[in-house]
Amino acid sequence: MISRAERTPFSEWWWTIDKPLLFSLAALMVGGIVLSLAASPAVADRLNLDLFHFVNRQVMFLIPTVLLTLGISFLDPRKVRRLALGAYLIFFPLMIFALFFGPEIKGAHRWIQIGPLGVQPSEFVKPSFIVLAAWLFAEGTRRDDVPGHLLAMTLFGATIGVLILQPDFGQTMLIGVVWGCLFFLAGLRWIWMIGLGGLGVGGVFLAYEALPHVRARFGKFLNPETGENFQTERAFESFVSGGWFGKGPGEGTVKRILPDAHTDFIFAVTGEEFGIIFCLILLSLFAFVVLRGLWHALNEDEPFVRLAIAGLTMLFGLQSAINMAVNVQLMPAKGMTLPFISYGGSSLISLALGMGMLLALTRRRPRARLVEGFPGAVPAGQFS
Repeated sequence: MISRAERTPFSEWWWTIDKPLLFSLAALMVGGIVLSLAASPAVADRLNLDLFHFVNRQVMFLIPTVLLTLGISFLDPRKVRRLALGAYLIFFPLMIFALFFGPEIKGAHRWIQIGPLGVQPSEFVKPSFIVLAAWLFAEGTRRDDVPGHLLAMTLFGATIGVLILQPDFGQTMLIGVVWGCLFFLAGLRWIWMIGLGGLGVGGVFLAYEALPHVRARFGKFLNPETGENFQTERAFESFVSGGWFGKGPGEGTVKRILPDAHTDFIFAVTGEEFGIIFCLILLSLFAFVVLRGLWHALNEDEPFVRLAIAGLTMLFGLQSAINMAVNVQLMPAKGMTLPFISYGGSSLISLALGMGMLLALTRRRPRARLVEGFPGAVPAGQFS
């Protein structure tokens, strides 16, 4: 039992961390291993790999994920800002490097090869970009001498510019939506919000006209009778096949024919083998993380912390929603992973970065109020 009277870094962390949020994220990590055991052996066998190749690698990446998440959660808001800045300064140049020197995979240059490991720098740019944008919006709102809004727009333009060139339409859309929400929360007027929405729609139309793979995905989604929606159609059928309670672990068939059963369509494998009820439980777990984060943002007084919590929460929630929507044919295929559930080293480590910062920012921080006439009183916010 950890005493509240102890004044050690661990005891202070334990009594200030949001334990329901922490345990929910831990449950998702464990669920990712269990569902990887169900979905990935069939994919590994089809690729002539060891049956537990992807499971072993998922566990290997999960160990640093846990350590990084917990380590970052010890930071205070100032150090979170510094971490975000450092991560952005490292991985944004790597995004540019991947654009020119990275291998071409499915027509895009998003990866760099570091020895035997492939790294997708944009995964790490996402959470760091959101925190930096929140910081700039907060400073622009708080101080007249800082052009925070203009700097946030410049940062956004540079980031999505590289993503568009890779091209990575899904990540561009995800970052654009979250950034727009942060701009609105920072006090953007409705007329500007409508203008940004119009630019977003124009960007989607431009991507449709200029990028063949985007046009193909929209075409397949809008005209399912063409028979070219193989993965999404099989994924949707898996939910019907599994019913409410599923066929049982290892009894699914969709994973034997879906190329991305262990990544983009692991939610479909979950539906077939564990049933719709289990999928709803998993959905509730994601929803709890999102609602818990937004509750913290609603009750936070410090502008930067409020915006950063809201941004990181929306980033996590939108990515989860997009993946699940694709699996049930509510959206065109995006190639976006289900957080902590889908296989992927870059995805896991980047989630550790984002969720570690979220846990750090949602910790209870002491605030001493200035009491009139009390000598030595500490102004409010000094400990924030």
